[in-house]
Formats: sequence, C-alpha cells, structure tokens
Amino acid sequence: MAEAETPAATRLLFNRWDLSEVQVTDPGLVRYVGLNPVIVPHTTGKFTRQEFNKANMLIVERLINRLMQSETNTGNKQLAIRIVRDAFEIVHQKTKKNPVQVLVEAIANTGQREETVRLKYGGINVPKSVDTAPIRRVNTALYFISEAVEKAAHKSKRPVAACLADELIAASKGDVKAYSVNKKEERERIAKSAR
Repeated sequence: MAEAETPAATRLLFNRWDLSEVQVTDPGLVRYVGLNPVIVPHTTGKFTRQEFNKANMLIVERLINRLMQSETNTGNKQLAIRIVRDAFEIVHQKTKKNPVQVLVEAIANTGQREETVRLKYGGINVPKSVDTAPIRRVNTALYFISEAVEKAAHKSKRPVAACLADELIAASKGDVKAYSVNKKEERERIAKSAR
C-alpha cells in the first residue's frame, strides 16, 4: 500500500510542468482555456465533436494542433509535440517561469477584443465594429502565434522551437514587436476606426 495510484492533481504535462499552478488572469478566458492535467497532450479528437467542446481541450494541445495546420507540419503530431516541448524548455530557461503560464499570458495578450463585420445597407457594404466572443479570442490568438512561428522559421536557420519560444515570451510581455501582438493591435485599430 506504500505506492498508491497518483492522483490527477500530481500528473504533469510532459512529466515536467504542473498545470495546477497556472492562473488565468483574464476573467473572460477562464472558461475557454482548458487546463486539464494530462501527461501527453493527445486526445485523438475526443473534443472535436461539437464547436464549443474544444474549450475543454488542453490549451497546449490546441497550440499543437494549430502548429500542425501549416504546410510543413501537416499531420505530424509527434513532430509538433516535440516542437512545443522543446520550446517550453527554452521558455523555462529564459524566464524561470512555468511555460504553460507564459502560454496563457500570451493568449490573453494576443486575443483581439474587437473586430469588424460587414453589414449591407441598400447594396453598400459598411464595416461595423463588434465585440469578439471569448472562444474566438482564444482561436485567433492561437492562429496569430502559429502564423508568427511559421513566418519566423521559414527560410531561417533558427529551429522552430526557438522561434515559438521567442514569440511566446514576447507575446506574454505584450511586446508590440511580437508579430502576434502586432496583428492584434492592427485588427483592433481597424475595428476602432469602424465604430
């Protein structure tokens, strides 16, 4: 009886990162940033049956799936998992923080709060500013981060994991030089002009 089953709270992501200490500071994103403790982020599509069910998926797995949707990583989940694991090691070395916490802060800083839609008034298209839903904020933040990584690593000698780590660190600080934060600011500026 000395060795009992480990409780779910002590299971670690990649056998290294504790998800129980991660805090989501943005109250709008708490419900949509999944932090279920798992060892390897691979649910084999269990949460893809309905649109809003992906909010229950681990946020790290959503980042991995988003990285798989590029032309070079299409369908290579093990490669994407390795990229994210190596990037998390680099983030931890540079910041001395839990890399999942850095990822959550980056998502909060790169998710746009406003966007524009096209309304048609008598044959004329008029842009109108609207608030963005929290699940869409998470989706666009992951899209901006993965797009930034793809652009930084394309025709470059730097490894993809280093590009991802640099983007996550810069985005978590809200640095405007980060591609993902810059895209968010650009979209919000367009929405502000369409008010």
